[in-house]
Amino acid sequence: MEAQRHILVVDDDPDLCELLHAFLLEHGFRVSTAGNGTEMARLMARWPVDAVVLDVMLPGEDGTALCRQLRARSNVPIIMLTAMRGEADRIVGLELGADDYVVKPFSPRELLARIRAVMRRSGTARAEARPKTYGFDGWTLDEGRRELRAPDGTLIHLSSGEYRILGALLRRPQQVVAREELLELHRGAEAGPFDRSVDIQVSRLRRKLEAGGASTELIKSVRGVGYVLSAPVEEQDRAAGSAVA
Repeated sequence: MEAQRHILVVDDDPDLCELLHAFLLEHGFRVSTAGNGTEMARLMARWPVDAVVLDVMLPGEDGTALCRQLRARSNVPIIMLTAMRGEADRIVGLELGADDYVVKPFSPRELLARIRAVMRRSGTARAEARPKTYGFDGWTLDEGRRELRAPDGTLIHLSSGEYRILGALLRRPQQVVAREELLELHRGAEAGPFDRSVDIQVSRLRRKLEAGGASTELIKSVRGVGYVLSAPVEEQDRAAGSAVA
């Protein structure tokens, strides 16, 4: 239930933290607040967190550095808070693995809507009754564990956006998946036709796959249309244990 979802707000503005704590609590969330990266790490070591709201401008290590570190070890949804309105600043956050961003000043209701959206999208695979395991080009994606492993067994951490995009490509291997469809998965109804977030996520996903030894042609771009996973996929129902090529 939503009342069990735990949101961690990381911002050095105590008034904003107090406001968001009260507002999100009122809407059924469990809420913790931290003023810096040290407090964030301490809280995450004590309790599981379902989403992180992370300010870019923090004392000590800033939000971009913390986002990079967090994404290297977890696929928890991350929403960045930024006072910078330029597209380049938002792209940096997405490049580092953030799932969404909100520009200050913002309405708490807007943030609430975005938290619900990223959690809904990140929970799609977990909600499936019979999660599957996909094998492709020596790689394995286990939906039940939400784990991607390279051919040598190395665990590859994905953001929730990267995970959703890879899942969509694996479910339709060697077929073009429209960019608009992937954008809807990643950003939801608020995405505009010139939103570059899905392209950034695909670029990050490619780099992670290539770092694990995958071919540069594993995910191909189809100009003006979308993306295609070029390798055949073996799909296995984890509960039934049967594989279908």
